[in-house]
Amino acid sequence: MTENEFCRILIVDDEVLIRQGIKYYLNWEEEGFQIVGEASNGKEALELIEETDPHIVITDIVMPIMDGEELTKEIKIKYPNIEILILSSFGEYDYVRSTFQSGVVDYILKPKLDAQGLLAVLKRAQEKIPLSKNKKKVLDVDLSIGQAIEKQIKGYEVGVDEELTLNTFPYDSFFLVAIDLKSVTADDVTLETIDRNLKLNLTKTFLYQQEQSNYVAILNFNKEYEPEVINRLSQIEKTIPQVAIVLSDVFSTFNEIGKVYKEELQPMLQYRFYFPEKSFVQNSDFPKEPPYCDPFNLDRFTEDFTRGRFDLALTYVREYAKIYSACYTTDIAEFKSFFGNIIFNISILLENMEYDVKELESVKYDSLQFIEEANTATEVVKQLHTFIDEFYKCIEQKRNSPSQSNMKKLLDYIQNHYAEPLTLTGVATHFHFNPSYLSNYFSVHNKEGFIEYLNKIRVEEATKLLVQSDVPISEIGPMVGYSDHSYFSKMFKKIKGMSPSQYRRKTTS
Repeated sequence: MTENEFCRILIVDDEVLIRQGIKYYLNWEEEGFQIVGEASNGKEALELIEETDPHIVITDIVMPIMDGEELTKEIKIKYPNIEILILSSFGEYDYVRSTFQSGVVDYILKPKLDAQGLLAVLKRAQEKIPLSKNKKKVLDVDLSIGQAIEKQIKGYEVGVDEELTLNTFPYDSFFLVAIDLKSVTADDVTLETIDRNLKLNLTKTFLYQQEQSNYVAILNFNKEYEPEVINRLSQIEKTIPQVAIVLSDVFSTFNEIGKVYKEELQPMLQYRFYFPEKSFVQNSDFPKEPPYCDPFNLDRFTEDFTRGRFDLALTYVREYAKIYSACYTTDIAEFKSFFGNIIFNISILLENMEYDVKELESVKYDSLQFIEEANTATEVVKQLHTFIDEFYKCIEQKRNSPSQSNMKKLLDYIQNHYAEPLTLTGVATHFHFNPSYLSNYFSVHNKEGFIEYLNKIRVEEATKLLVQSDVPISEIGPMVGYSDHSYFSKMFKKIKGMSPSQYRRKTTS
């Protein structure tokens, strides 16, 4: 590891959410680290080590195919200079002790994992790597142009000989261009193909490969040729179908490359997640004020869902997903996390409602994996729709059963008539049930007795009136079905933990 190189990290854990959590704990490159890969078991990790040459491996202990204990032994035999950090749970001490005997540098308890603790352990591991001490961010001035560009893009301050810069870039204006080849299917697209398409008369070009399918180019030209350069860039897709070009605003000095990349190119590259159909992207393509999206109303969704109003709850989810997908400044990880949480909530709520969710569970994990790997917002939303379709298949059998149909009729009736003087006997008469049978049937199929459920519905409706209107509290009880004010106050406090007047003060202050 050289003095100015990032410390490369490989993450190994069979749980996608754990891996993602670790990835978003830190601003890695700002701390001098770079995540170069992730694997779901030891076998995958060993293959990735060959490709990525990490300095540090963070690995779980308990994994399928090859666990962390075996992986540690293999690494220390084949790659003795790699430092290893172990992730473990409280009950896995024997495994941890075994890995320490193999040369692990430290371990982290998963339940206590946080950004500060993780960084401290990483720094201890980094200290053991040769030439990693006293890492500087300001580089010497004798860098080549290629190195200087790479370091600027990675966030370092760089000093470069002015004469060298002028010899390489003699004109007065610059563009920074990102070339994304991920969607390109042609096999004959090479570095030379891209370079040839970028070069123009009176334009100096420097091409830097950032990742396997991504390049950054610096174009240097006289200001008068700016329209011609833009036009030429917009035509590249005709030569290289499915290529994506992201273009910065024009700037005037070589030393602005790092700033332009961070403040313009990187955000626009993120925006392409939301607008994958755009093959040529400039700042002017986006509104100055991005669309605003209200927070998702989880309470509304949960209430509709748990009351069996699935169509209403999931229509809201679909509509919100459409609006949210237009909020292109949303961090991609945050965007994906929202959809992952919705899928988790649907699965958990359905299980709590005593549906058989075995088949949906496997679909859930496939959906989460797909969302995490998705390259566009469109793919994420499409996967949500796929999961919702599977959800409906899951509930179809129970939904069509006589007991479920009868229960839904009972709940709908209570929801529509809660403000009336409902009684168990009255509802039983309406549905031609024996009152004792109805009482038992209701408790078995709803996990709440008739009176308990009716009080819950009435109190929930009362809370809406307390918050959304200035109707006197003395009038709210009768509006939701309580003729006795003291009984209304008693039930309200039992369910909400405070009196109606306290609730109103708390929620409207």
